Amino acid sequence: MTFLKDPSVKYKKFPPINLPNRQWPAKTLDVAPRWLSTDLRDGNQSLPDPMSVEEKKEYFHKLVELGYKEIEVSFPSASQIDFDFTRYAVENAPDDVWIQVLTPCREELIRRTVESVRGAKKAIIHVYLASSPLFRDVIFGMTEQEAKALAVKSTKLVRELTKDDASTAGTEWAYEFSPETFSDTPLEYSVELCEAVKNAWQPSVEIPIIFNLPATVEMSTPNVYADQIEYFSTHISEREKVCISLHPHNDRGCAVAAAELGQMAGAQRVEGCLFGNGERTGNVDLVTLAMNLYTQGVTPNIDFSDITSVVDVVERCNKIPVHARAPYGGSLVVCAFSGSHQDAIKKGFARNDELKKKTEGQHSCWQIPYLPLDPQDVGRTYEAVIRVNSQSGKGGAAWIILRNLELDLPRGLQVAFSKIVQTEAEFKGRELKGDELVNLFEKEYFLEESSANYDYNLVDFNIVSGKEFKDQRLLDGTVNYKGKEHKIAGKGNGPISSFLDAIKSTFDIGLEVQSYSEHSIGKGSATKAATYIELSCELPGQPNKFIEWGVGINEDVSQASILAILSALNRISQRV
Repeated sequence: MTFLKDPSVKYKKFPPINLPNRQWPAKTLDVAPRWLSTDLRDGNQSLPDPMSVEEKKEYFHKLVELGYKEIEVSFPSASQIDFDFTRYAVENAPDDVWIQVLTPCREELIRRTVESVRGAKKAIIHVYLASSPLFRDVIFGMTEQEAKALAVKSTKLVRELTKDDASTAGTEWAYEFSPETFSDTPLEYSVELCEAVKNAWQPSVEIPIIFNLPATVEMSTPNVYADQIEYFSTHISEREKVCISLHPHNDRGCAVAAAELGQMAGAQRVEGCLFGNGERTGNVDLVTLAMNLYTQGVTPNIDFSDITSVVDVVERCNKIPVHARAPYGGSLVVCAFSGSHQDAIKKGFARNDELKKKTEGQHSCWQIPYLPLDPQDVGRTYEAVIRVNSQSGKGGAAWIILRNLELDLPRGLQVAFSKIVQTEAEFKGRELKGDELVNLFEKEYFLEESSANYDYNLVDFNIVSGKEFKDQRLLDGTVNYKGKEHKIAGKGNGPISSFLDAIKSTFDIGLEVQSYSEHSIGKGSATKAATYIELSCELPGQPNKFIEWGVGINEDVSQASILAILSALNRISQRV
């Protein structure tokens, strides 16, 4: 079978919802929903290699640590292992955590499911029944009325075994019902079915019934799902006794948007998995939903301050890697390789640092180009923000040098060093790590502690000034050139011009300053001067001038400037 030129002969467009007075487009997300993690149930059943009991325990405790108060732990009637793990969750859950378990509408399975959570402080029995015409016809062969009767019968049984049973008085019971494949069920029937279930359960305002309205299969665009949710929300009776829960799958890649619009349409609860694990293309990603709220200034009530540890647990237990580009948690999502992106981020951090100084370190609104989230908020360092490869520009390498060596390179030096970095990255055929960049910079600009291989080395110098010298400064000193010491002497209106004159007199090298800048690094008694000099150079026997940058660092500004000149000279010496 080839890819169809006219897919309409095989696939039909999902019909829109007739909701002319829809209100959800004008709503905003201002509070976090109730969260339900179904990683241990829906997520686990979708794994090629399901979790072991120990892995389930580790995952369960991580969910509790993150702050999830409602956790669907298993399908207890499916196996003894699931039943036993449910007992573990019941016995180890904090008093404020609801343990949720899933069962179909079958009496013996409902009884087994209720038995699995006996003694829990808080328990939710989750019953599901397929409601769409396709599922009812193909799987069960039931009419709408037969399905409704079965749902009511099952609900009454759960009530009889839980909140109506005096022997279970120590447990706070809640009930969830899912019209499975809600997204493909006629809306009028969805409401009719849930009304009947609600009447059978008799919920209260204090513990409302949970109606899970799943996009078991994502059928259309997120706005259509939102219309379905708003229709249900505005047509179900006793709305104050109903909690609408969303369970979007990601078949069309729109689960996050569907969940967000569904909340705007009236839903109060969201079910999903960390990083979107689940059947087929997965459930909605709970990490993305929570962090989307966080970056809009809304407290998500879930703590992702150490997101790396969350990724570690998910990958270890699911045995499926979190994609490097997964929002917020992926290893590359706070990294920029592009030169223009790196330059913008570097400038953003520079402005942010200035604002902090002006506000004496007070928090200000986070505004960094390309970074909607401060990486430190999720336990990541700024060193991970910019990574350098052959595609990177001047800003990336400059950022890493600034963060590691406190050297704020002038633009011209950034451009010059970026070419060196690009050549090195192309040679290695990969990105350069931070320590490799630092080592490369120190080597190229002669900042290494060992200077044995440098052509030019400063041995000592002295500068004398006074009126008797007609406001000029006289410099004398010693420079080691290729293992031989040379006495030098020169004069000028400052240390730099005096040293350049001395180099001209001693080595017949004509040097002219093209640009110069300096700044301090460190604090207090450890403060040093960092100087940057761009020189044009005329060498004996060479027809063309050389242009080169040098870098010098020292406690004394004059010596730092002289070292920068020697840095440039050493670079020129390597080129000829």
